[in-house]
Amino acid sequence: MQEAREVRTTCPYCGVGCGVLAEVAADGTTTVRGDPDHPANFGRLCSKGSALGETLGLEGRLLRPEILGKPASWDEALDLVAAKFSQAVAEHGPDSVAFYVSGQLLTEDYYVANKLMKGFIGSGNIDTNSRLCMASSVAGHRRAFGEDIVPGVYEDFERADLVVLTGSNTAWCHPVLYQRTLAARRERGTRIVVIDPRRTATADECDLHLALDPGTDVLLFNGLLAHLAQAGKTDAGFIRDHTAGFDAAASLAGADAPSVARVAKGCGLAPADVQAFYDLFAETERTVTVYSQGVNQSAHGTDKVNAIINCHLATGRIGKPGMGPFSVTGQPNAMGGREVGGLANQLAAHMDFGDEANIDRVSRFWNAPNVARRGGLKAVDMFQAVADGRIKALWVMGTNPAVSMPDASRVRAALSKCDFVAVSDVTRTDTTRYADVLLPAAAWGEKDGTVTNSERRLSRQRPFLPPPGEAKADWRIICEVAARMGFGEAFAYRTPAAIFREHAALSAFENGGKRLFDLGGVADLSDKDYSAFAPRHWPASERYEQQTRLLSDRRFPTQDGRARFVPVRQEATAFTVDADYPLALNTGRLRDQWHTMTRTGNVPRLMANAPVPAVDLHPADAAAHHLKDGDLAHLSTRFGFVRAKVRVADAQRRGQAFMPMHWSGQFAARAAAGLLSSPVTDPHSGQPELKHVPVRIVRENTGWAGVLITRRDLRPIGFVHWSRHAVEGGWVYELTGTEPPDQGILLARKLLGAQRRDQLLEYTDRRGLAYRAAAIDEGGAMAEALVVAAPDQLPMRDWLVSLLATRQPLSAADRHVLLSGRSPVPMPAIGRVVCACFHVGANQLASAVASGCDSLEAIGSTLRAGTNCGSCRSEIRAIIDSSRVQAAE
Repeated sequence: MQEAREVRTTCPYCGVGCGVLAEVAADGTTTVRGDPDHPANFGRLCSKGSALGETLGLEGRLLRPEILGKPASWDEALDLVAAKFSQAVAEHGPDSVAFYVSGQLLTEDYYVANKLMKGFIGSGNIDTNSRLCMASSVAGHRRAFGEDIVPGVYEDFERADLVVLTGSNTAWCHPVLYQRTLAARRERGTRIVVIDPRRTATADECDLHLALDPGTDVLLFNGLLAHLAQAGKTDAGFIRDHTAGFDAAASLAGADAPSVARVAKGCGLAPADVQAFYDLFAETERTVTVYSQGVNQSAHGTDKVNAIINCHLATGRIGKPGMGPFSVTGQPNAMGGREVGGLANQLAAHMDFGDEANIDRVSRFWNAPNVARRGGLKAVDMFQAVADGRIKALWVMGTNPAVSMPDASRVRAALSKCDFVAVSDVTRTDTTRYADVLLPAAAWGEKDGTVTNSERRLSRQRPFLPPPGEAKADWRIICEVAARMGFGEAFAYRTPAAIFREHAALSAFENGGKRLFDLGGVADLSDKDYSAFAPRHWPASERYEQQTRLLSDRRFPTQDGRARFVPVRQEATAFTVDADYPLALNTGRLRDQWHTMTRTGNVPRLMANAPVPAVDLHPADAAAHHLKDGDLAHLSTRFGFVRAKVRVADAQRRGQAFMPMHWSGQFAARAAAGLLSSPVTDPHSGQPELKHVPVRIVRENTGWAGVLITRRDLRPIGFVHWSRHAVEGGWVYELTGTEPPDQGILLARKLLGAQRRDQLLEYTDRRGLAYRAAAIDEGGAMAEALVVAAPDQLPMRDWLVSLLATRQPLSAADRHVLLSGRSPVPMPAIGRVVCACFHVGANQLASAVASGCDSLEAIGSTLRAGTNCGSCRSEIRAIIDSSRVQAAE
């Protein structure tokens, strides 16, 4: 038995960068809680972070290398990767190879990957899935500030008098940060404006919701800039002394958005609401504007970012407490990846390819005479080059492009055609199916390094578990390949601390204050100091100093020290709705899920709130398309098709639809939003327009439905549609098809495990249209159950699911009623889980409301629901409000 210990680390989910305390008991059991001393979260965690201890099992983990699907030694696998990349470079040049990496990597992993590709292979062809998230913010920052910087800090959310949340469902995607904002609102009356086409959980708690038409953000903020100029609400002194280009930007904004009426009409908003927003912004000095994927994921995302920044520059609201534009990142180390140069158009350490002096500087620092001299292929272009055969060897690290990339069918076809594909990951994904070499990487809890959050704060991810099987840290895998390619001397790191020191030293090398990104003060950290490294902001040019809020000196990292206004105009979305594709599809995150569910999808309580892939439709649109709640819909765009269950939602705007981005082939048949998404990209950032694509939705005429409750991990084939979600003790599979029920029964029965006849209970109705079966294991417990019936005629399943979890021998009474699905003893069902943190269901909440809990506070006091991360508060409020309406009727 080992000694119990507690390790300070950092959450591996969103860009808030919450501190986590991982407590490892003497028996190896791990529990997690928020770190009360971490300045990003002060002890709070969201539903996903709270469940991290439930993601540490080894089910599905990759434990040893594979070559063409067969186990191999590390030497065999690494030799082959190095040989294939070296061969491609020798025969076709350095631009014939590419890395596609991830914001899940630690900074040290990112650094050596970028150094290998750009410094020693000599190509710019390394890009990251951050291209899909934050690239437009990066481009907008560089155009306005001269460098990719976020000027503010989280404290500004609490010191602002107005927080504008645009293109960000913060309540779900950054819930800890959102709760800090709500706390400030309660304490000091902060006003909140939400700009989002959907009425999200974030919009439910705001003072003003502007549900603008998709893609009209530039028009709205151009109108704001024009209003500020016309009303005399600009900071003339700041504009004169610290900026350039105001007249051109204001002139174009005035021509683009000449009046509130024009803006309101163009954005699909009420003129009074537009005017209220403009007046509120104009009169509130302490204003923070927060933006995320809804702004970035657009064919004109960079212009949207600059339209926002223009308004803050015009008012001088930047670099001061409680004010400024603020980009919140979607991944735990998207910022760290940007720092090291992980995007194809960056070089390293906030230096780019546009200045020959940068290339020379990095070449000398790395002692890399063959350093890349131009930017490489951005994500969408990279996979097009794979499809065209220009990329001969591709290494995918820690990401799942077969699901997450737009026009995903084309990406999958490209991967299948590529001469050589290596994949490093912790589990099998839709992408690993295309791997010639599969490399098992260390996961969260095993990794050792640093990450940078949205406010430029570096934190440590520390290991508290050993890597299982033969898994290795990403940085070590990359360095071993580099050595085999002949670059061993430049990659002879023994620890991640050594990599961090070099990364920090490069940031300071010949800097002289030209670049704000500077970690020179920590470039000589000892291994001991690195191990104890406390969260801190950059810049950190001196060991014991750090700069929190940037630009307070009003000097920008441009050649003349001035910020740049960028003239922008409203442009149409890449595709517009028409008779063939009459609805606008938006995609995004669910509250309890992360990326393609490789971690969160295995946690029962995180799957319980939204257990099936669904598309949200306004009631009028559902009726117009002859759809009702729960129907199976066929969705198609110019790029592909998927299937999903219909969820009729008043919060959805008419003419629009919403579908989560998370569902992969590991959890459903053809439900990945990437199969529908448009690959059209922003011309400046290369970021695709994932937030808008015209879609056609029709009802699938299903003939039967089924549910399989089982301990087994299956991937059904031959079904029109299936999805699965984790439950305690196993999985629940939702099955459906267009065949008649009798044929559906034959298909579904094939999924039952091999059983002795005396262990299988079966029932088929007289017409052969309904079927029920249950398998009993050797100990007398239920091992699995299958129910097939006509659509909408499936029985309740809560009791059967509970039997799977208990694994207790069934009583005679249980066996007698097993196929009915009803417990012999009344068992109240909690209903769909609303609060994942405390596993509180809709039925429990409704019962509490009926008993007199008529407020969020009362519910929290009684059931604890809504008292941790708060992301379920809007659903709880809806249950309370529904009860009030029913009582009034």
